[in-house]
Amino acid sequence: MSKNKVAVITGAGSGIGLATAEMLRDKGYTVYNLSRHPAAEEKSKFIFADVSDSETIGTAVEQVISESGRIDLLVTSAGMGVSGAVEFIEENDMKRQFEVNLFGTINTVKAVLPQMRKQKSGRIICISSVAAVYSIPFQAYYSASKSAINAFVDALSNEVKPFGIDVSSVMPGDISTGFTAARSKTNAGDDVYSGVIGNAVSAMERDEKNGMTPESVARLVVKLAEKKKIAPLYTVGVKYKALVFISRLFPHKTAVSIVGKMYK
Repeated sequence: MSKNKVAVITGAGSGIGLATAEMLRDKGYTVYNLSRHPAAEEKSKFIFADVSDSETIGTAVEQVISESGRIDLLVTSAGMGVSGAVEFIEENDMKRQFEVNLFGTINTVKAVLPQMRKQKSGRIICISSVAAVYSIPFQAYYSASKSAINAFVDALSNEVKPFGIDVSSVMPGDISTGFTAARSKTNAGDDVYSGVIGNAVSAMERDEKNGMTPESVARLVVKLAEKKKIAPLYTVGVKYKALVFISRLFPHKTAVSIVGKMYK
């Protein structure tokens, strides 16, 4: 049991974040849910925070430290999706994608680092996506935001290692959660693209609805939280591990071509 350990999770009101919160509580962690909305039956300590607003994140983290005196684990699972053709997605939606997924991750990490450095210990796990490796047509901004998280984690892990802080990125594949229904979608330009946008997004959503459970991702996150040493990057699911491995063997143009054919 991990008694007296404190975990901060962004977006723990649903999906992967909620499943992770439940498992960590079972392990004895005190869990804080930093989100805009609490879970339907909130059992963690809920603090309102918008990850894209560094001030609300900073205030929320200060409250955690004031109440608990430490932060042992940060899991950044807050995220959102935008789909559509690159040239037709509105600029505000494009920017919001990065504000939540990438800068939301960065804001939260920056907020907890001073406390973890003070403790000379801490673990940060950022939820990324296999879409960071296999960029998905008509989800370009989502894929780019997740790819940027992986690059961010790689750099950060070396920066904070001297302070006893470990950082890792976890890449799930298709997950069946409310994320699918919440995605911001536009079929603008579908006539220009001969109906491919709608077909591609429908195929993607079908894969998500038939995908893994959020608990399958949460189990890995909890395992990494308890593990003595962790690597900078993990993939969830046997199929997706194989796909990521294959991406290293094939010429890059082959991998891009295969993904393109999947979403026609």
